[in-house]
Order: sequence, then structure tokens, then C-alpha cells
Amino acid sequence: MGILKEKYSSYNASKDLIDAGIYPYFREIESDQDTVVKIKGHDVLMFGSNSYLGLTCHPEVKEGAIKAIEKYGTGCAGSRFLNGTLDIHLELEDRLAKLTGKEAALCYSTGFQTNLGVVSVMGNRNDYLLLDEYDHASIIDGSRLSFSKTLKFAHNDMRALEKKLKACDHEHDILIVVDGIFSMEGDIANLPKICELAEKYHASVMVDDAHSLGVIGEHRSGTASHFGLTDKVDLIMGTFSKSLASLGGYIAADREVIDFIKHNSRSMIFSASMTPASVGAALAALNIMEREPERTEHLWDVTNHALKLFKQNGFDTGHSCTPIIPLLVRDDDKALGMTRTLLERGVFINPVISPAVPQGRSLIRFSLMATHTFEQVDEAVEKITVAARELHVID
Repeated sequence: MGILKEKYSSYNASKDLIDAGIYPYFREIESDQDTVVKIKGHDVLMFGSNSYLGLTCHPEVKEGAIKAIEKYGTGCAGSRFLNGTLDIHLELEDRLAKLTGKEAALCYSTGFQTNLGVVSVMGNRNDYLLLDEYDHASIIDGSRLSFSKTLKFAHNDMRALEKKLKACDHEHDILIVVDGIFSMEGDIANLPKICELAEKYHASVMVDDAHSLGVIGEHRSGTASHFGLTDKVDLIMGTFSKSLASLGGYIAADREVIDFIKHNSRSMIFSASMTPASVGAALAALNIMEREPERTEHLWDVTNHALKLFKQNGFDTGHSCTPIIPLLVRDDDKALGMTRTLLERGVFINPVISPAVPQGRSLIRFSLMATHTFEQVDEAVEKITVAARELHVID
């Protein structure tokens, strides 16, 4: 037996869940990512997707990807830094800068690479990164690659943030990094207070709008514009893999900041460019998002409807006020059991268990799309409620 095989042969966490019949990951989908998907030949209501605007199978988005492939081929065969910059990359960046109200933007191949590459490079030794404890893993990993000192504060707790700010040496730079909409909790960062504290303590602010783009803000541009704080937020990050139905990420900021990132961010310099298809799809999705505000309006209608039903049925949805609705289960086995039962009954949801969340904080993540109907929401909530009662998650 090889050394690595011997070392990892004792890993049995996934095997135990498979043997118990409650393994919830890598479920094979046989259709497009719509409100109804095919799994093992059966129709299943999809309430586990991040496609908030429901554009992943929109004909115009597909056509955007196809036309890009026809003109540019399937890949760029290199990094943006060297041979992999296309005119459509620059077009997309210009559109994003205008959308976010910033001078410039830079695209990465994935959202994870964006946070990894930006957070890791924005500070020097003795500078500070202040992170919300529930920030996305890509932000956490970026901080691990940074030379800056990393301090975490309790989730959305402004007194805890101020305490950390006071502890910093103000001779050095401070960058506060938060999710705009938190991906598991579904709540929104207290950006007005964060910006107020940043100004008081001479800190900068970066917001991850992965789950905010297309959902909140003027022209659906994200958290900063939602609160009217675009000028107070220094860095705005987002992804294409959610509302924009593609793959990639971006950072928007002042032109000088973007120029520094372009020439120092390793996850951009040493990674292949966004594929032409991804860029073409994202551009097409942007067109639809900007001209069809009714999509976001309907997304909020079904979101508010679902939140109301879940609360009426006795679920604890935490502080969620967005299309991401956590149903607190507080027991890993029950969360996994609910996921299996609901898939058998035709509803796809995502379990979130420790260590992804603290022990005793396990939940079901229910997320909505602009293409969901009220009837689909009603059916899903009813089935989820029945399963939760069977497992004594709710009374």
C-alpha cells in the first residue's frame, strides 16, 4: 500500500454517511439547473440553487456563450497577465465598473480565486485584516495567505468589531472584509455601521457581493448601493456563478487599486483566463438583469411568501431577510435525515452541518430563484414541514 493510500485509508466520514444512507453530497443532476431538475429520472423541485435570477437556462444566456465560442474558441490557453486577455474580458470589466459605481474592475476565473487573490495581497506585514466570523471560506483562505494580522469579530456584532478596531495599531493599514449577504444565514451585513466605524478608525472596507448581485441595490448592483454607501466601500467583489448564470468573479475599486491588484494578485496572474463562453454568458445575463427588474421583484415576492409560511409553521429562520432562508435544525443527523427524506419526496435542499457551521447550529439551506412559482414554494414548504414534524424538528 502506498504511503498516501495508507494514510487516508482510515478516513471514513463519507463512508459512514453512505452506509447510513444519508450522504447528501455530489447528487447527480441529469438536466439543466431550473426550478425542476431530473435526478435518477425523477422530477425534483430545486430549492438548493444559487441561480437567484433563474438565468442558467435562459436562451439569450446560452446564445451568448455559443457566440463567444464560435468567435474565440473554447479557451484562452493562458493567463490574463500574458496571452489570455480578450476584448470581451475588457468589455465585461467596463460594464461591471459602471454597474458598481467604481472606476475599474478586474475579472478572475472563479469567485473563490477573486477573494483569495485580493484579500491575500491587500495588506503588508503588520497591517490588519478584520473578518466577520461567518465570512466565506475564500475570504478566510485569502487571509491565511496574507502577511497581515487577521482578527475575527462575532457575526454582525458591531461592538465586537469596534473592540477589534481599537486593538489595532493605527500606524498600519486596516481592511474590514465582510459578506454583503451571508451565504448560510441569509442576513445582510450592517454596512452602515461598518462604514461608520471604518471612518472613525481610518480603516478600509471590502464587501463580498457574491449573493447580493442581482438581489439588492440600485440596478441590482449589490450591498453598497443598497445602503447608498458606494463611495464609502473601497472594494466590491462579486461572482458570475449565481445571478449571472456563468462562472468567474470580479473585484471593483479605484483605478489605482485595480492596477496594483492586476500586477500582484497571484491567483489571477498564474491562472488561466475566464473562458470565452463564461464571459459571453455573463455579458448576456447582465443585459437581462439590467433590462428586467421584474425578475428581482418576483424573487422578493416568492422570498417573502416563503419566509412567512416557514415562520407560520414554526421554523426558526434566524435573521434571514433575503432569498437565502436557513431552517435551523440544530442536529446534524436530523438535518441529513431531512435532506434524504425530502429528496425522496421530490424536493432538493442543502444541509449545512458542522464543521461548516458551529456544533449545534446545523440547518437546512432553502434558496429561491426568480423563476420559482408560488405553487412550487407552497408544495416545497408543505413537504418540508411534514418531514420536520416527523423528525421532531418542529412541533
